[in-house]
This record gives sequence, structure tokens and C-alpha cells, in this order.
Amino acid sequence: MGYKFNIQDLNLALLELSKEYKIYAPKVLEGKGTFSDTDIVRYGEVSSVEEIEFNKKSQFSYKEVLLPITQTLFFFTENEVKEADVEEKSLLIFLRSCDMHSLKRIDDIYLRNGFEDPYYKKLREKAKFVLIGCKESYENCFCVNMGTNKTEEYDAYLKVEGNSVVMDIKNCELEKVFTSFKNEEYNVKPDYVIENEVKVNIPNNLELKVMDSCVWDEYSERCIACGRCNFVCPTCTCFTMQDLFYKDNKKAGERRRVWASCQVDGYTDMAGGHSFRNSKGQRMRFKVLHKVYDYKKRWGYNMCVGCGRCDDICPEYISFSNCINKLEKAMEEVK
Repeated sequence: MGYKFNIQDLNLALLELSKEYKIYAPKVLEGKGTFSDTDIVRYGEVSSVEEIEFNKKSQFSYKEVLLPITQTLFFFTENEVKEADVEEKSLLIFLRSCDMHSLKRIDDIYLRNGFEDPYYKKLREKAKFVLIGCKESYENCFCVNMGTNKTEEYDAYLKVEGNSVVMDIKNCELEKVFTSFKNEEYNVKPDYVIENEVKVNIPNNLELKVMDSCVWDEYSERCIACGRCNFVCPTCTCFTMQDLFYKDNKKAGERRRVWASCQVDGYTDMAGGHSFRNSKGQRMRFKVLHKVYDYKKRWGYNMCVGCGRCDDICPEYISFSNCINKLEKAMEEVK
């Protein structure tokens, strides 16, 4: 059983929550698109439900809230090291089912992979998640085949119906705030997609010998190694480190963690001038198999959640779902 509110009461609840939470949701950023005078849907801080974009897929995922693009980890001088302060407020993040599933993948890497990353953990422990349902599939989505089209792992579910809002609230702290406003009990069932126009088939017999297929060669010509697919992906978690030294004191500075991409030049550079996967086709091979083969060998489920953002953002119109669908034929070629 859930609750039904009017928009005005929901906004009052969000105002009350904003005293303790920074609230993030997909929103339209006017004039911030790729081209001049175009908009983009991206995550940003919101204060009212009217600011939230429910009807379009965000071009970037929520992950930049928990994994900032550039994050200062600590400051240093000759004599001491001080960890960077963390925002005092907790985080309330509105997201869709595929992104909720991607959170499990990020947790795997940063919390359950033999070491707990303290910087991620601090933000993760402060976060609560509100699910946004999907009435229909968006362009390039293939969440159904990836098994990420629905989830029960949320703190609250929210759906706008005209001037009303229905919610299923599982978290006790959130329930205290929302139910303090006028509401009525309401039977709430999250909306989820049951079919995508895009479908993928991951071969059951997928083996590493597919690395020897010529299917990867075309991407050496098509891919321009911009890394955009990695940056919009909700499950890509790679980073690099940067030490910045201050101009007024060359012995003091800060260490930053910055997003990295396995598709860009220099990602695999090593000491001594060595480098791996210099061809863009082999970088594509690495990414595809990491998403649908070796991650599953390690964790029991695929890394990719089928959000389709990589297809949406690629300037060369490379389709990740098509890459997956070529694997079956590639396996036959290398028998």
C-alpha cells in the first residue's frame, strides 16, 4: 500500500527534506546541449517536482553524484595530509530501474572487490534512492534482455499523475516526512517496461576465443576514441589520479580522482613506454567482453544494464547493442 499526494504537498515535503538532503534528479539544462542553443537532460540539484524530467532519458547517468567527475581526495603539505571534507547533507537521488541496477555494479567494484574504497563509501552511505518508473521504452534501450527493467530495491517510488503524485515508500525516515503532509492510502505498483524495440542476444557459449575474431577490426576505423560511451555509462567506474601543486607553494597541493576511459589513447600506458590495446578495435573488444563476459564470470550477472546511453551519445553512431549481437556469429567464425 502506498500514498497519494497533490503536487503542492509533495513540494512541501521536498522542501522539508532539503534541510537534510541534497536532492538530485534528471532535469533539463537549457542551452547546455552538444550544439549551440540545444538542451540536455542531465542530473542536477532540484527543489521541486516540476524541475524533474520524467518523460525523457537523461543523457548522463546519476553516477556523477556518487562518483564525481573530478573529486579531491585529500590535501597535502610537506608535513601533513588532510582528507577533503564531505558534504554534510545526505543525498536523495531520483533514478530509473536500469540505473538502480547499475548501483549494484558500482558497489561491487568499490565496496565488494576485496577492498572498500573509503571515499566512495562515505557518499554511498549518505544516499537514498527514489525510483522513477518507465511507462514505455526509450530509444536504444535494451533493459528487458539485460534483466534490469524492474527492481524492488528502492527507498521510495514516485509517479506523477496529472496534479497528483503516488508513492510507495519503504524507507522509514522518508515515510515520516512524506506522511506528515495530507495524503491518502493508495495501491501503488511501479511502472516498468516489458518490451524494448532493441533486443540483444548474448551467446550462452561465449568464450574468450572470440577475442580472435575479425569482428573487432571495423571499430579500428569507426571509433575515434573520444571516450563518451564510458562517461555516460552508469557502470563504468575507471579513474586516474592527478596531483596538483599550488603555484604559491610548490610543496603543497591536492590529489584528485578523475574519470578515465578504456577507449582513449594513453589509458593502458605503462612505465618504460609500454602500452596495451593500441588499436581502437581491441579497445572495443575489451569493453564489450568486460560488460557481458568476464564481469559475469566474477559476479554472476552482466555489467551492462541496457540503458542505451552509449548508443545515444556516440558521434560515430556505433551501437553497443549491435556489438553484442555480433558475438554469436563471431563465435562461429573462430571455431
